[in-house]
Parts: sequence; structure tokens; C-alpha cells
Amino acid sequence: MNKKKLLVLVSGSGSNLQAIIDAVASGQINGEIVAVISNRADAYGLQRAQQAGIQTFIVASEKNQDRQQYDKKLAACIEPLQPDLIILAGFMRILSDDFVNRFADKMINIHPALLPAYKGLHTHQRALRDGIKWHGASVHLVTAELDGGPVILQAKVPVEKDDSEESLAKRVLTQEHIIYPRVVQWFCQQKLTFQGQKPYLDGVVMDKPIIINNFAEQQGAS
Repeated sequence: MNKKKLLVLVSGSGSNLQAIIDAVASGQINGEIVAVISNRADAYGLQRAQQAGIQTFIVASEKNQDRQQYDKKLAACIEPLQPDLIILAGFMRILSDDFVNRFADKMINIHPALLPAYKGLHTHQRALRDGIKWHGASVHLVTAELDGGPVILQAKVPVEKDDSEESLAKRVLTQEHIIYPRVVQWFCQQKLTFQGQKPYLDGVVMDKPIIINNFAEQQGAS
């Protein structure tokens, strides 16, 4: 089976990128990260990529540049690399409809909440404010609706009485580092495919996401 070509977009620390780099290095993911692109020159994710011998690109936004203009520049950087999958790993830009449609069925994202709850920013703060019992993370297919694409895999995290934003975020991030590489693994195994803005697992359309409380106990995860 030919290795899938993976491309990762980052804006910051890149801890999810590191989890994917490690999974590729260990053989969990039968894929190749062909490039890491950031909109910020100071993103630590770029250093993570360089340390792993992965080529990097900076596509910075310019003054008075609108979203469509930026996305055209980003697409021009991506297209020659011909990735099979574009992985958003803390890429803090809202992508235009034109960009999303250009790479339809090729982009996934991870969001720190149990979608469709808490789309957008400040998810941990909002979860604590609402006093919910369960929080978590979701890997979803990217569509034109912000954080609105079909969800593939979620990890649930209990909200403790004494949780702060920081403690809750830390536990959620731990789960992100488990479920994001696993979804990429499924894609590289051709177990997971996308068609018509819908995810298919083993050839069957996913009408609802897989939800786990303890990843080790998740059936069919291998």
C-alpha cells in the first residue's frame, strides 16, 4: 500500500502535530508528512517539523489582505505538494468557502469540545461556565460551516468539580493526542474515506461519530 501524503497546517505550539509525527515515526501511521505550513513565523510547530526533517513553509498574511486573497496564496503553496490529506492542527484562521471547496473531502480538523456543542473559541471556559458533566475533543471533516463538518471520532472527558480552564484543557489535550493520530491512521489504511462531504468507515457512511470514554476500550479502533 502506497504511503499517503499528509500536509499539516499549524499556527502555534503544534502538540497535535508532534503526536502525528511520533505516530508516523513509530509506524502507527503509514503515511508521509510532506510539509508543515504555518501562517505565523514564530509558531513552535515549525521547529517541531524541522527537527523531524520535514520541510516547512510560512504563508503569512499581509497588511490589508482579505481572507480570499490569503487563501489563494495558501492554496498555491499546497497544490504543488499534492497532499492526500490536509490536517489542521491548531491552525487559527477561518478558511474561506472557496478554499474549503477547493480541497473538499481532503481536510480534517480537531476541535476541543464535543461537537456540535461549543463551536468556535474558548470552549473550556464555556463548558465550565455551563456546569456540564462531560467535555472532550472531536475530529471532524472540514466543510464550509465553521466546526460544522461531520464528526468522525470523539473522546469524552469528565468535568471535575475543581477543574480550572487549564486543568480541563490539559486532560482534553491528552485525548486529542490519542484520537487525532488514530483518525489519520484510519485514513492511511484506507479504512476511512471521504466522499460528498461525508466520512465512510469500512465503506459504510458514518451517520454518527464514534464516541469513547476510554480509548483503550474502544472497539474496532485498530
